[in-house]
Amino acid sequence: MPTALLRMIGQQADALDRMAGLELARPAAVLAAAGRVVLTGTGTSQHAAELGAMMLAAAGLDTRWHPAASWARWDRGPRPGDALVVISHTGETAYAARARAAALAAGVPLVSITGTGRGWPEAIETVQPDESHTYTVSYTSALAVLARLAGELGAAGFAAADVARAADAVRQVCASPDELPVPGRALAIAGCGPWGITAREGALKIREAARMLAEGFDTDRLLHGGAVPYTAADGLVLLEPSADPDGLTAALGAAAVAERVPVTVLAATDGLPPLLAQIPMTVRLQLAAERYARLRGQNPDAAITGAWDEPALWQMGAPGS
Repeated sequence: MPTALLRMIGQQADALDRMAGLELARPAAVLAAAGRVVLTGTGTSQHAAELGAMMLAAAGLDTRWHPAASWARWDRGPRPGDALVVISHTGETAYAARARAAALAAGVPLVSITGTGRGWPEAIETVQPDESHTYTVSYTSALAVLARLAGELGAAGFAAADVARAADAVRQVCASPDELPVPGRALAIAGCGPWGITAREGALKIREAARMLAEGFDTDRLLHGGAVPYTAADGLVLLEPSADPDGLTAALGAAAVAERVPVTVLAATDGLPPLLAQIPMTVRLQLAAERYARLRGQNPDAAITGAWDEPALWQMGAPGS
């Protein structure tokens, strides 16, 4: 019987097509009027904020991203002229909800991205709740919304037709999934720039779904100490080494081979700009996570269990807590 994770992965192409057709002139106008745009989220939504900041910067906006907990508790907060983009699929993520509540109380212009029916009136709603603890369709849909916002604001390569091409690339990925080798101990995933963000998102999916040690790195951080523990018992996946203008990603792959660490290279989908190409690459890593879960006899749909699932933990930092 297919897992909910696999069903959700399979829904992504159609969801992306729907996101391509959204009318986003109003939230785009909110962002266009801002002197600075701050994007925030937690976990997977933080990765969306990171890539979203790159997308909106391509439209000429002054953008920043922050983990929601850091923004809500440790930063000085918004300055005059800021607009805030809060990304939370559930609308219940504690620190994202706190960041939103603070923005509303202070009158800071706000754009939110959530799943459907979450009760945030200002939100751009994407898809129904992910059925698996290992979130997939909610993430790629949020990326598509951020891309479309960038397109509305004038960035080249983020029009509705471009997002539709990303959807077609996802269909191709789902039709021919990779079979990444299964490491004996741990897996490192690395790439440069936006590929490093996707590396971290992919590693998170593998950790959640397969209960397997996986880490995602920007290649420079892998070089500066991250690679030290890896041995022949592990594996290294490199994302689109040809995108690295300095050749560091490929050079680290060669160093890993010299140290007998098995290396796999995943090349990007042809024809998509680098930021949109993160969507089909993410789906390739999601499919790897689902495959690893099956091979390891794990349930990818119930990732958070035991003491980690204590409700009080998940409410800490929420508004009013």
